[in-house]
Amino acid sequence: MDCQTVYHEKPGPGNTGETLRIAEEWSRRLGIQTVLVASTSGDTGVKAVNRFSGHEVIVVSHSAGFSALNVQELLPENRQGILAAGGKILTCQHALAGVSRAVRFKFGTYEIDEIIANALRIFGQGMKVAIEIALMAADAGLAATERDVIALGGTNSGADTAVLVRPANVSRFFDIKVRCIFCKPMDF
Repeated sequence: MDCQTVYHEKPGPGNTGETLRIAEEWSRRLGIQTVLVASTSGDTGVKAVNRFSGHEVIVVSHSAGFSALNVQELLPENRQGILAAGGKILTCQHALAGVSRAVRFKFGTYEIDEIIANALRIFGQGMKVAIEIALMAADAGLAATERDVIALGGTNSGADTAVLVRPANVSRFFDIKVRCIFCKPMDF
């Protein structure tokens, strides 16, 4: 397979349309039916479910309390739009944070999952996010560990990274496989 990576000049939401286009093209070329999309407010999730007709689109949002106590960042109108278009929504704790983030906040030290998250960021924030949502979707039973999916992540908002990935459960983290990088920021 000839997989050429498209490099966006800079990270961020300005790449969302192009990232969705590239991911859709590859999904059709490879016959990939499951698309995972990270989305905080749900804006990128709505764009994805509208773009990927005929696909299973799973929008992965932040857990309640991620940004502030008792706050759910996924906007109700976007939740409704995602579900109305046939998308699924996964809201759960980040695979590479959770209790270890509480340890960092309380004791000022890092645990192994946040160290792994920071190591993944050497490829860009979007890459870390794409890998993390594949872990989360596998743990929720929404992404099979024996089939490739396309995962989209971004830097702060929007989507700037798209990869072909074979998901794994968090407890089998080292079984995850990033099989092809479709696009990512060059400078981050």
